[in-house]
Amino acid sequence: MHLDQRLVDAAIALMNKRFPKNEDSGAAALYTADGNILTSVSPDIPNGAAALCHETGAICEAYKLEQKVIASVCVYRAANSEAILILAPCGICQERLFMWGPDVEVAVADPLDASKWIAKKLSEVQPYYWCKVFADEPR
Repeated sequence: MHLDQRLVDAAIALMNKRFPKNEDSGAAALYTADGNILTSVSPDIPNGAAALCHETGAICEAYKLEQKVIASVCVYRAANSEAILILAPCGICQERLFMWGPDVEVAVADPLDASKWIAKKLSEVQPYYWCKVFADEPR
């Protein structure tokens, strides 16, 4: 199974269900190796320094279930906007996803239209990943 529109739609569906249109909103969806979709959102924490990314809950759920993550997408919509944007995983989420290796696919925004996505492997998003210097780490 690869990153596809079904996974993107799962993130969008959660975002639309969870948040009103007049709020900035986002959500994430992950595919596990067995084909399940896990979704999550970021909690609205008063102290921004303690905030978590939208992907974090689904990543933790996959880990809890001992399921390998093979693809991830994060979507965002500004308050009162119809445009849904694709967000590449931040550096911290890339680190979290690298737990399952450099072949995990992630959605990144199309450079010509941020509402469209392109699937990239983590190894393409981070060609100089720091662990590559260690011989026993995934390349």
